[in-house]
Amino acid sequence: MEKRFIVTIGREFGTGGRAIATELAQLLGVQLYDRQVLEPIREERNLTQEEVDVIKAVKPSWWYENVSQDLYDEEEKIVRELAEKGSCVILGRTGFHIFRDDERAFKVFLMAEKPFRREKVAKRLNIDEESADALIDKVDEARENFSLTFSGKTRYDARNYDLVLNVTGLDPKEVARFIAECVERKLK
Repeated sequence: MEKRFIVTIGREFGTGGRAIATELAQLLGVQLYDRQVLEPIREERNLTQEEVDVIKAVKPSWWYENVSQDLYDEEEKIVRELAEKGSCVILGRTGFHIFRDDERAFKVFLMAEKPFRREKVAKRLNIDEESADALIDKVDEARENFSLTFSGKTRYDARNYDLVLNVTGLDPKEVARFIAECVERKLK
């Protein structure tokens, strides 16, 4: 592909989004950006990843509001700078919102039925199904709070995306190939 592009992938927890994004980046021959974009911010503020996760997951309050907004602003700046360097896949980071008006962006949201996600999470983390359900609910709620806080939009609104895909029972490599075909068609 000659044109520069940005693929953003939002996802429900347990859909295999990271595996799909990794495969997609390899297929497209581009860099994948995920949590590592926070490294410079964490180092500068002397925060652990767990502390950043807590700050980003909590609904805004007087105590967290300024810290959360500062972190988001810095993260958005870094994500935009990375996208300017070359074509890429961005996993999470409210990419659908950051690049909402960018013609180079192809925005994807991955969802799946709860039993599928429960099984994947329980197996991957070696936990029981009840614990997997609780973790899925916790992570999905944190991601939704983050999205609502910084984009003003629910991440579940299909109008935010070019493609919304239910990946229940699908092979991550096949999903990545399908998304890559869609990206290629958009660029033509």
